[in-house]
Amino acid sequence: MSKEFLKRGWKRYSRLGRKRKKIRVWRRAAGRQNKMRERKRGYTNIVSIGYGREKSGRGKVQDKVPVMVHNLKELAKVKKTEIVIIANVGKKKKMEIAKKANEMKLDVQNLNVKRFLKKAERKAKQIGNLKNGQAVLKKEVKKEEKKTEVKTKEEKKK
Repeated sequence: MSKEFLKRGWKRYSRLGRKRKKIRVWRRAAGRQNKMRERKRGYTNIVSIGYGREKSGRGKVQDKVPVMVHNLKELAKVKKTEIVIIANVGKKKKMEIAKKANEMKLDVQNLNVKRFLKKAERKAKQIGNLKNGQAVLKKEVKKEEKKTEVKTKEEKKK
C-alpha cells in the first residue's frame, strides 16, 4: 500500500480533516519557515519522486482492476481479475447487485456485502415480512389480506 500524504496540521483542526476523513487531502507546504517544506528530520515527508507504485500496480485495488457497476448486466460482464465498485444506485438495486456478486464470489470494494445483506434482512423483518427476497410493508400485506378475504367471501356466496 502506498504512503498516505496529508496536509500539515490535519490533526489539529476539523477544517483540515480531524475526525473528517473525506476532507483529509494533500496540499503542498508553501510557508517560508515550514519545516515540512525544508524537509527537516522528524516532520512528515512530502510528496516526491520515489514514493510511487510500480507501473504494473498503478490504478489497481488489491492487485485487481476496479470496475464500476450500475446494474446486473454490467455485473455479469465482470471477470475474476476485476474488483467491483457499486455505483451510486438505490438500496433495492444495491441489494440485487450485492446478492449476485456474493453468488458469483466477486470482491466488492465499497461495500461489506455480508454485513449489508444481513442488515437489510433484519430491517425487512422489522418493517414487515419478506416477499421474493424484498421487503414488503405491513400496510401492503394488510391490503393483500383484505383482498383475499373479499375474494373468499364472494366465492362462498356463489
